[in-house]
Amino acid sequence: MTRDDPSPDAGSLSDGGSSPDGRSVTDQAPAPGAADPLDLHGVVPPTVTAFDADGAIDESATAAHAAFVADAGAGAVFPLGTNGEFAMLTPQERRQVVESVVGAVDVPVIAGVGNPSTRETVAAARHAASVGADGVVVVTPYYYPLDAEGAIGHYEAVAEAVDLPVYVYHIPGRTGNELSLETLQRLAAIDGVAGLKDSSKDVPWLVGAIDAEPELTYLAGSDSLLFASLALGCSGLVSAVANAFPELVVDLYDAYDAGDEDRARELQSTVLAVRSAFKRGPYMAGVKTALSLRDLPFDVGDLRSPLRTMDGAERDALERELREQGLL
Repeated sequence: MTRDDPSPDAGSLSDGGSSPDGRSVTDQAPAPGAADPLDLHGVVPPTVTAFDADGAIDESATAAHAAFVADAGAGAVFPLGTNGEFAMLTPQERRQVVESVVGAVDVPVIAGVGNPSTRETVAAARHAASVGADGVVVVTPYYYPLDAEGAIGHYEAVAEAVDLPVYVYHIPGRTGNELSLETLQRLAAIDGVAGLKDSSKDVPWLVGAIDAEPELTYLAGSDSLLFASLALGCSGLVSAVANAFPELVVDLYDAYDAGDEDRARELQSTVLAVRSAFKRGPYMAGVKTALSLRDLPFDVGDLRSPLRTMDGAERDALERELREQGLL
């Protein structure tokens, strides 16, 4: 996988290809979309937000985690996604997280800036741009039902407010708002919209989106579908498992990109086992617990209440399963 080899043409989504300026960025893995100036591809961990013993943001550990996944081969990092507990944070805390991560890594930082209101989303996007983020990820507004016109106006306002690529974050199971393919086509026409992170787990919807708007970059948002998403045309993998074991998911992507689908499938099976182990405890507790089981020079702390960290028995069970997978 290189960024400087010439390529005669863009290739197909499923057979690798080159970026809009002609640089080869993938071999067998799907190429980023032509609308994406960041050429996002590879593993893009949704990095965690670290808390200290008092429950305050631990900027040093937040930065250290982002550096940890970047050093393991991540192609970009995504602070303030679901794993970043963004919905639990105050606006000031969100700003702290973005500033910490931007200063810690040399890979692109696509910062989560989503809020229920357009006003707060625009403010967060402007802050991210001002401190050096490379792009912004905008989850569909949540809690209140949203129609197509509201979604279009929301993303237009963000795209007009910042000179950064905007990535739509589609996770209807959490937001309560699903984008139709017709709405996505209208979003793709907005100047500045560069891609989509899809966590819907709706494979027919994703296939339809890639077919209708191939110029966008697509980021897979489910660890259960990493291999399948690459086969469908996603150039990037936003993986929670990669927060704890970035080398595992990077190896999966690299195997696929090298044309070794058997190895990539084998590693997908390992990812599924890790995902299952994580899900046996409280929601989202697996990632931070797994990080605490590794010999790492930073401590990301607990989840913010009311989310719950694994208790002793759950932690022991997770450690046992991770050892069985050869990850500890």
